[in-house]
Amino acid sequence: MVATVRTVLGDVPAAELGVCDAHDHLFLRSPLLPGQELDDTGRAAEQLVAFRALGGRAVVQWTPYGMGREPEALAALARSTGVHVVAATGLHQAAHYPPELPGRLRDRLAGLFVSELTEGIGSTGVRAGLIKVAGAFHGIDAHSRLTMTAAAEAHHRTGAPIAVHLELGTAALDVLDLLCGELEVGPQRVVLGHLGRSPETAVQREAARAGAFLAFDGPSRAHHATDWRLPEQLTALTDAGFGGQLLLGGDTTVPETPGMPHLLNRLRPRLEQALGKEALDTILVGNPARAFAWRVSSPSEG
Repeated sequence: MVATVRTVLGDVPAAELGVCDAHDHLFLRSPLLPGQELDDTGRAAEQLVAFRALGGRAVVQWTPYGMGREPEALAALARSTGVHVVAATGLHQAAHYPPELPGRLRDRLAGLFVSELTEGIGSTGVRAGLIKVAGAFHGIDAHSRLTMTAAAEAHHRTGAPIAVHLELGTAALDVLDLLCGELEVGPQRVVLGHLGRSPETAVQREAARAGAFLAFDGPSRAHHATDWRLPEQLTALTDAGFGGQLLLGGDTTVPETPGMPHLLNRLRPRLEQALGKEALDTILVGNPARAFAWRVSSPSEG
Protein backbone atom coordinates (compact mmCIF):
# COMPACT_ATOMS: atom_id res chain seq x y z
CA MET A 1 0.00 0.00 0.00
CA VAL A 2 1.39 3.43 -1.00
CA ALA A 3 1.46 5.84 1.93
CA THR A 4 -0.35 9.08 1.15
CA VAL A 5 -0.65 12.49 2.74
CA ARG A 6 -4.05 14.18 2.59
CA THR A 7 -3.59 17.75 1.36
CA VAL A 8 -6.21 20.41 0.73
CA LEU A 9 -6.07 19.52 -2.97
CA GLY A 10 -6.34 15.78 -2.42
CA ASP A 11 -4.14 12.85 -1.50
CA VAL A 12 -0.53 12.82 -2.70
CA PRO A 13 2.07 10.06 -2.36
CA ALA A 14 3.99 10.74 0.82
CA ALA A 15 7.25 10.41 -1.08
CA GLU A 16 6.31 13.51 -3.10
CA LEU A 17 5.87 15.81 -0.10
CA GLY A 18 9.36 17.29 -0.33
CA VAL A 19 10.92 19.80 2.09
CA CYS A 20 8.25 20.28 4.73
CA ASP A 21 7.43 22.86 7.37
CA ALA A 22 5.85 20.35 9.74
CA HIS A 23 3.94 22.83 11.93
CA ASP A 24 2.77 26.24 10.87
CA HIS A 25 -0.25 28.51 10.49
CA LEU A 26 -1.32 30.49 7.45
CA PHE A 27 -4.60 31.49 9.10
CA LEU A 28 -5.34 31.66 12.83
CA ARG A 29 -7.82 33.44 15.05
CA SER A 30 -8.15 33.21 18.84
CA PRO A 31 -9.67 35.33 21.63
CA LEU A 32 -6.31 34.92 23.37
CA LEU A 33 -4.64 36.92 20.58
CA PRO A 34 -6.96 39.90 20.03
CA GLY A 35 -5.88 42.12 17.15
CA GLN A 36 -3.18 39.64 16.10
CA GLU A 37 -5.22 37.49 13.74
CA LEU A 38 -3.62 35.75 10.79
CA ASP A 39 -6.33 36.50 8.24
CA ASP A 40 -4.52 38.19 5.34
CA THR A 41 -4.63 36.02 2.22
CA GLY A 42 -2.08 38.23 0.48
CA ARG A 43 0.41 37.83 3.29
CA ALA A 44 -0.17 34.07 3.37
CA ALA A 45 0.57 33.94 -0.36
CA GLU A 46 3.78 35.91 0.13
CA GLN A 47 4.89 33.49 2.83
CA LEU A 48 4.26 30.47 0.63
CA VAL A 49 5.96 32.00 -2.40
CA ALA A 50 9.03 32.90 -0.32
CA PHE A 51 9.06 29.44 1.26
CA ARG A 52 8.90 27.77 -2.14
CA ALA A 53 11.69 29.98 -3.51
CA LEU A 54 13.92 28.62 -0.74
CA GLY A 55 13.10 25.02 -1.67
CA GLY A 56 10.06 24.46 0.54
CA ARG A 57 7.43 22.19 -0.93
CA ALA A 58 4.91 21.44 1.84
CA VAL A 59 3.35 23.15 4.88
CA VAL A 60 1.33 21.36 7.55
CA GLN A 61 -1.11 23.84 9.03
CA TRP A 62 -2.14 22.93 12.57
CA THR A 63 -5.04 25.41 12.87
CA PRO A 64 -7.99 23.29 14.09
CA TYR A 65 -11.76 23.67 14.17
CA GLY A 66 -13.16 27.07 15.07
CA MET A 67 -9.93 29.06 14.79
CA GLY A 68 -10.21 30.62 11.34
CA ARG A 69 -8.78 27.88 9.12
CA GLU A 70 -10.12 29.33 5.82
CA PRO A 71 -10.14 25.98 3.96
CA GLU A 72 -11.12 27.41 0.57
CA ALA A 73 -8.35 30.00 0.80
CA LEU A 74 -5.89 27.24 1.71
CA ALA A 75 -6.87 25.29 -1.38
CA ALA A 76 -6.58 28.37 -3.60
CA LEU A 77 -3.16 29.19 -2.19
CA ALA A 78 -1.91 25.63 -2.64
CA ARG A 79 -3.11 25.72 -6.23
CA SER A 80 -1.58 29.10 -7.06
CA THR A 81 1.80 28.58 -5.32
CA GLY A 82 2.40 24.91 -5.99
CA VAL A 83 3.05 24.23 -2.29
CA HIS A 84 1.36 21.21 -0.73
CA VAL A 85 -0.80 22.37 2.20
CA VAL A 86 -2.24 20.06 4.84
CA ALA A 87 -5.18 21.32 6.92
CA ALA A 88 -6.21 20.19 10.39
CA THR A 89 -9.34 19.17 12.17
CA GLY A 90 -9.38 18.78 15.95
CA LEU A 91 -9.82 21.15 18.87
CA HIS A 92 -7.31 23.32 20.72
CA GLN A 93 -7.41 24.19 24.43
CA ALA A 94 -10.76 25.40 25.72
CA ALA A 95 -9.42 28.94 26.24
CA HIS A 96 -9.32 29.44 22.48
CA TYR A 97 -13.11 29.11 22.13
CA PRO A 98 -16.32 30.67 23.41
CA PRO A 99 -17.09 29.04 26.78
CA GLU A 100 -20.13 27.15 25.50
CA LEU A 101 -18.53 25.62 22.40
CA PRO A 102 -16.62 22.60 23.81
CA GLY A 103 -19.69 21.48 25.75
CA ARG A 104 -21.93 21.89 22.73
CA LEU A 105 -19.62 19.67 20.67
CA ARG A 106 -18.88 17.13 23.40
CA ASP A 107 -21.04 14.27 22.16
CA ARG A 108 -20.15 14.63 18.50
CA LEU A 109 -16.47 15.50 18.49
CA ALA A 110 -15.22 12.23 17.02
CA GLY A 111 -17.87 12.32 14.31
CA LEU A 112 -16.97 15.92 13.49
CA PHE A 113 -13.30 15.04 13.16
CA VAL A 114 -14.05 12.04 10.95
CA SER A 115 -16.35 14.11 8.75
CA GLU A 116 -13.72 16.81 8.24
CA LEU A 117 -11.09 14.19 7.45
CA THR A 118 -13.16 12.19 4.99
CA GLU A 119 -15.82 14.50 3.55
CA GLY A 120 -14.58 18.04 4.01
CA ILE A 121 -14.53 21.07 6.29
CA GLY A 122 -18.05 22.45 6.34
CA SER A 123 -19.48 22.43 2.83
CA THR A 124 -16.16 23.24 1.14
CA GLY A 125 -15.12 19.71 0.18
CA VAL A 126 -11.60 20.58 1.39
CA ARG A 127 -10.52 17.70 3.61
CA ALA A 128 -8.32 17.88 6.68
CA GLY A 129 -5.21 15.72 6.78
CA LEU A 130 -4.50 15.48 10.51
CA ILE A 131 -6.16 15.82 13.92
CA LYS A 132 -4.78 18.56 16.20
CA VAL A 133 -5.41 18.51 19.96
CA ALA A 134 -3.67 20.02 22.97
CA GLY A 135 -2.42 19.12 26.40
CA ALA A 136 -2.55 21.33 29.49
CA PHE A 137 0.41 22.83 31.33
CA HIS A 138 2.27 19.92 32.90
CA GLY A 139 -0.70 17.59 32.64
CA ILE A 140 -3.98 16.44 31.11
CA ASP A 141 -7.08 18.38 32.09
CA ALA A 142 -10.70 17.41 31.45
CA HIS A 143 -10.78 19.24 28.12
CA SER A 144 -7.58 17.53 26.96
CA ARG A 145 -9.01 14.13 27.85
CA LEU A 146 -12.22 14.91 25.98
CA THR A 147 -10.48 16.04 22.80
CA MET A 148 -7.82 13.34 22.84
CA THR A 149 -10.41 10.62 23.34
CA ALA A 150 -12.32 11.93 20.32
CA ALA A 151 -9.08 12.24 18.33
CA ALA A 152 -8.15 8.64 19.12
CA GLU A 153 -11.57 7.42 17.97
CA ALA A 154 -11.27 9.42 14.75
CA HIS A 155 -7.76 8.08 14.22
CA HIS A 156 -8.89 4.48 14.66
CA ARG A 157 -11.70 5.07 12.14
CA THR A 158 -9.56 6.82 9.51
CA GLY A 159 -5.85 6.23 10.08
CA ALA A 160 -5.17 9.98 10.26
CA PRO A 161 -2.19 11.16 12.34
CA ILE A 162 -2.66 13.07 15.58
CA ALA A 163 -0.66 16.24 16.29
CA VAL A 164 -0.48 17.51 19.86
CA HIS A 165 0.20 21.02 21.12
CA LEU A 166 2.22 20.63 24.31
CA GLU A 167 1.67 23.72 26.45
CA LEU A 168 5.13 25.31 26.78
CA GLY A 169 6.54 21.92 25.80
CA THR A 170 5.28 20.13 28.92
CA ALA A 171 3.30 16.93 29.62
CA ALA A 172 4.70 14.93 26.71
CA LEU A 173 4.75 11.71 28.72
CA ASP A 174 1.26 12.29 30.14
CA VAL A 175 -0.02 12.72 26.58
CA LEU A 176 1.64 9.51 25.45
CA ASP A 177 0.28 7.62 28.46
CA LEU A 178 -3.24 8.67 27.49
CA LEU A 179 -3.10 8.45 23.71
CA CYS A 180 -0.81 5.46 23.27
CA GLY A 181 -1.58 3.63 26.50
CA GLU A 182 -5.20 4.01 27.46
CA LEU A 183 -6.51 4.97 23.99
CA GLU A 184 -4.30 2.53 22.04
CA VAL A 185 -3.02 4.90 19.35
CA GLY A 186 0.25 3.71 17.84
CA PRO A 187 3.00 6.08 19.02
CA GLN A 188 4.31 6.42 15.46
CA ARG A 189 0.96 8.06 14.62
CA VAL A 190 1.51 10.84 17.19
CA VAL A 191 3.40 14.08 16.61
CA LEU A 192 4.36 15.95 19.79
CA GLY A 193 4.70 19.69 19.18
CA HIS A 194 6.77 22.34 20.97
CA LEU A 195 9.22 20.00 22.65
CA GLY A 196 11.94 22.63 22.28
CA ARG A 197 10.08 24.98 24.61
CA SER A 198 10.86 22.74 27.56
CA PRO A 199 14.36 21.52 26.74
CA GLU A 200 14.40 18.67 29.24
CA THR A 201 16.55 16.13 27.44
CA ALA A 202 15.46 13.17 29.58
CA VAL A 203 11.81 13.73 28.66
CA GLN A 204 12.64 14.24 24.99
CA ARG A 205 14.52 10.94 24.88
CA GLU A 206 11.80 9.06 26.73
CA ALA A 207 9.18 10.37 24.29
CA ALA A 208 11.42 9.35 21.41
CA ARG A 209 11.97 5.88 22.89
CA ALA A 210 8.20 5.50 23.07
CA GLY A 211 8.11 5.88 19.27
CA ALA A 212 6.45 9.28 18.77
CA PHE A 213 7.57 11.95 16.33
CA LEU A 214 9.06 15.00 18.04
CA ALA A 215 8.38 18.42 16.51
CA PHE A 216 10.70 21.33 17.24
CA ASP A 217 8.64 24.27 16.12
CA GLY A 218 9.36 27.30 18.17
CA PRO A 219 10.60 30.38 16.30
CA SER A 220 7.30 32.12 16.98
CA ARG A 221 8.28 33.37 20.46
CA ALA A 222 11.65 34.98 21.26
CA HIS A 223 11.33 34.25 25.00
CA HIS A 224 11.01 30.51 24.52
CA ALA A 225 14.03 28.21 24.58
CA THR A 226 13.90 27.66 20.85
CA ASP A 227 16.35 28.66 18.13
CA TRP A 228 19.49 29.06 20.21
CA ARG A 229 19.17 25.59 21.76
CA LEU A 230 17.91 23.85 18.65
CA PRO A 231 21.25 22.61 17.20
CA GLU A 232 22.36 21.02 20.45
CA GLN A 233 18.97 19.40 21.10
CA LEU A 234 18.67 17.92 17.62
CA THR A 235 22.30 16.79 17.65
CA ALA A 236 21.85 15.00 20.97
CA LEU A 237 18.71 13.22 19.77
CA THR A 238 20.28 12.28 16.45
CA ASP A 239 23.39 10.94 18.16
CA ALA A 240 21.13 8.89 20.43
CA GLY A 241 19.56 7.23 17.39
CA PHE A 242 16.33 9.21 17.12
CA GLY A 243 17.07 11.20 13.97
CA GLY A 244 14.26 9.41 12.14
CA GLN A 245 11.64 10.87 14.48
CA LEU A 246 12.47 14.59 14.39
CA LEU A 247 10.45 17.31 12.66
CA LEU A 248 10.89 21.07 12.16
CA GLY A 249 8.28 23.78 11.89
CA GLY A 250 7.91 27.53 12.05
CA ASP A 251 4.65 27.82 14.06
CA THR A 252 3.70 31.30 12.87
CA THR A 253 1.01 32.36 15.33
CA VAL A 254 0.89 36.17 15.07
CA PRO A 255 1.79 38.53 12.20
CA GLU A 256 5.15 39.73 13.59
CA THR A 257 6.66 36.25 13.90
CA PRO A 258 9.49 35.29 11.49
CA GLY A 259 7.30 33.15 9.24
CA MET A 260 7.95 30.10 7.13
CA PRO A 261 10.99 31.44 5.22
CA HIS A 262 12.88 31.75 8.54
CA LEU A 263 12.92 27.98 8.83
CA LEU A 264 14.90 27.59 5.62
CA ASN A 265 16.92 30.77 5.21
CA ARG A 266 18.06 31.15 8.84
CA LEU A 267 17.67 27.87 10.73
CA ARG A 268 18.55 25.42 7.96
CA PRO A 269 22.18 26.62 7.47
CA ARG A 270 22.88 26.43 11.20
CA LEU A 271 21.33 23.00 11.51
CA GLU A 272 23.11 21.66 8.43
CA GLN A 273 26.40 22.75 9.97
CA ALA A 274 25.53 21.00 13.25
CA LEU A 275 23.92 17.84 11.89
CA GLY A 276 25.20 17.41 8.34
CA LYS A 277 23.14 17.61 5.16
CA GLU A 278 21.99 13.99 5.14
CA ALA A 279 20.61 14.10 8.67
CA LEU A 280 18.88 17.44 8.05
CA ASP A 281 17.34 16.16 4.80
CA THR A 282 15.88 13.28 6.81
CA ILE A 283 14.31 15.76 9.23
CA LEU A 284 12.93 18.07 6.55
CA VAL A 285 11.91 15.51 3.92
CA GLY A 286 11.91 11.88 5.00
CA ASN A 287 10.41 12.21 8.46
CA PRO A 288 7.40 14.39 7.53
CA ALA A 289 6.55 11.99 4.72
CA ARG A 290 6.10 9.27 7.35
CA ALA A 291 4.73 11.35 10.20
CA PHE A 292 1.82 12.76 8.18
CA ALA A 293 1.09 9.73 6.01
CA TRP A 294 -2.23 8.13 6.78
CA ARG A 295 -1.05 4.56 7.22
CA VAL A 296 2.51 3.55 8.00
CA SER A 297 3.71 0.93 10.44
CA SER A 298 6.87 2.26 12.06
CA PRO A 299 8.79 5.53 12.45
CA SER A 300 11.96 3.67 11.41
CA GLU A 301 10.57 2.52 8.09
CA GLY A 302 10.48 4.43 4.80
